[in-house]
Amino acid sequence: MFQPSQHDVRRFFCEVLRKQREGMPLVPMEAVAAPWIDAHPEYHGDLSDLEAALAASYTVEEGRTNPFLHLSMHLSISEQVAIDQPTGIKQAFGLLAAKLGSAHEAQHQMMECLGEMIWASQRSGLPPDGQGYLECVRQRATRR
Repeated sequence: MFQPSQHDVRRFFCEVLRKQREGMPLVPMEAVAAPWIDAHPEYHGDLSDLEAALAASYTVEEGRTNPFLHLSMHLSISEQVAIDQPTGIKQAFGLLAAKLGSAHEAQHQMMECLGEMIWASQRSGLPPDGQGYLECVRQRATRR
């Protein structure tokens, strides 16, 4: 299993933005990341300076979102939906996106569910609960 380091992830997103700006071709994973980078122009400053990106620390106390974590979650959810893993997430995403009128906003809602699942797994020491994650997304899709 591929487990990139924090610096690998930061280099990846910085490189995608650089390649986009220079009109260079993107490899498939970069092509998946590029629209998410475009959708978050507020992160372009962070992604424009590799050395600063590698040194940056995003703490809760700063009250600032970690752009690399946020974009990584977009990539994770995109992959989950593409391969329908956990089974049913593609349909739940579609329902949530239709309800909200935005695939981007649906992903942001899903990030909350994904974050809760990861937090619970880390806290309990148990594997991530894919079915609980799926149920969280389904609830958001059907909630009035």
